[in-house]
Amino acid sequence: QRADELQQVSDFQAEQLSSVDAEAMGLTLSTAIQYANDCISMGMDPDSFLPRFTFFFDISMSLFEEVAKFRAGRRIWARIAKERLGAKDPKSWRFKFHGQTSGVDLTRQQPLNNVARVTIQALSGILGGLQSLHTDSYDEVLSVPTEEAARVAIATQNILRDEAGLADVIDPLGGSYYVEALTNQMEEAIMDVINRIDAGGGMYAAVEAGLVQSMIGNSALAFQDRVDAGEQVIVGVNAYKVDEDGSSDAGLSRPDRSLMEAQVARVEKFKAERSTMAVRNALGALRAAANDETQNIFEHVVEAADAGVTHGEICTCLREELGYGHPLIVA
Repeated sequence: QRADELQQVSDFQAEQLSSVDAEAMGLTLSTAIQYANDCISMGMDPDSFLPRFTFFFDISMSLFEEVAKFRAGRRIWARIAKERLGAKDPKSWRFKFHGQTSGVDLTRQQPLNNVARVTIQALSGILGGLQSLHTDSYDEVLSVPTEEAARVAIATQNILRDEAGLADVIDPLGGSYYVEALTNQMEEAIMDVINRIDAGGGMYAAVEAGLVQSMIGNSALAFQDRVDAGEQVIVGVNAYKVDEDGSSDAGLSRPDRSLMEAQVARVEKFKAERSTMAVRNALGALRAAANDETQNIFEHVVEAADAGVTHGEICTCLREELGYGHPLIVA
């Protein structure tokens, strides 16, 4: 019913859990393949929904690898959309993506260094051909961003675009021997991941079997081992450390109690004015759907929200029926 409204496929979770570049891209494209196959199995023409597909990617610190990842992903998606999914409209072959700089790469130590990290990540995304960009604030690892940090994050984009002119050229690194060779290597590595997911029965089956969790978990462990051994340098964490007196915490954003109390009052007023019967019926339908594998829970989540059920009430309902999630890692 809502299949034609699907718009975005994200790699953010995989990258934030320390998945490597090729792995994250491969898992994201495998997810898109699964979604597309689901739509096609419902009788939908791929050209009716693929033009609306966009991707959401995390941008990490290795500049050339990030650029190669996006360039390789663009090649692969065009080929998959055309040859595997049968799309005929060139708009269906487009690889449109939003990028967000990687918060997991930011450090509590020497937080001003994060300005440089965010700038490098943003540069990677722009050189890789993104359509839109979110730059993290340098203090996000410490607290909710301050107004100053948010301004710096926005100014970073403006400087890269308007002063450096980085948005004036398409694929400016194309033709570089190193970047082209790295893109070819990245393409092979991404296809290896896609083929592995295909061999596992597709994305749904791979998740249920723990294959995806295992891949990401093993990558995260390998990354942390490199950090602990000093092989992966992180400035201020395992190299180039300085004594810090904690003064960087002084300007952190703190919760405003008056705003918190005002929000609580708004929620209480909202609950008092909504239809109790509609809420009860919506939660009942959500509980029933949670215990029926043939039901699409998300449809009932939307209906519950329309009935005035709060986010917290929806989550509480699902926790009561389904319990808490537990990570599944298969060696």
